[in-house]
Amino acid sequence: MSFLVGVPVYNEQEHVNLVISEITCCVRDILVVDDGSTDRTPRVLRVMQDHVRGLRVLRHPGNLGYGKSLTDTFDYAVRNNFEYLITLDCDEQHEPADILDFVLAVGRHDIVSGSRYHPDSRCEGAPPPEERRQIGREVVARVNEITGFGLTDAFCGFKAYHVESLKKLRLTEQGYGMPIQLWMQAWKAGLNVAERPVVLKYLDSQRTFGGELNDADTRRRYYRAIIEGELSAS
Repeated sequence: MSFLVGVPVYNEQEHVNLVISEITCCVRDILVVDDGSTDRTPRVLRVMQDHVRGLRVLRHPGNLGYGKSLTDTFDYAVRNNFEYLITLDCDEQHEPADILDFVLAVGRHDIVSGSRYHPDSRCEGAPPPEERRQIGREVVARVNEITGFGLTDAFCGFKAYHVESLKKLRLTEQGYGMPIQLWMQAWKAGLNVAERPVVLKYLDSQRTFGGELNDADTRRRYYRAIIEGELSAS
């Protein structure tokens, strides 16, 4: 069994060293996609590459988007013939110790997605702002209405994929809405999807989406447009 852990990173100088170090305790092959970080993240990663065998870094020339970082990770896993891919974020909201549980679960599914809102999930600290929770509830309800997946969390970045199944997807969304496009295309492709509970840990109340997506109504329209676009696509 060969599996890759992919970590999208953007300005995570405070977290990247710890997160990658914890991942190395679980797996050998790690790909970090640095989405044009402007802080000390690139320097930290260069130092880590000198000491962490199996760590690869792909650096974007600028900030191309969260979705682009993930799709580049998918492409890397396909090109290098990995059997499974696990993705998690680099802000310490996800627990690398759970990686092996995802590996075991994905053997029976095409995609296993973490859920922060699963009935068995536990919460550490303050929950996310209610505005984000409400938009998340609206989006997951619409996705479930269409796909029948029965998801409880549409946006969690902690996922495991059977790489062969990723070849059936044609993901083009480069921004934060890419997970919505993923669910729609997974449904069209007839992929088998499951969730597993992960901890709800919201550490930075000041973190924003950036630009116009900081506006809640703009985010709603953006997510709806992705859903409707996938429904109308052939």
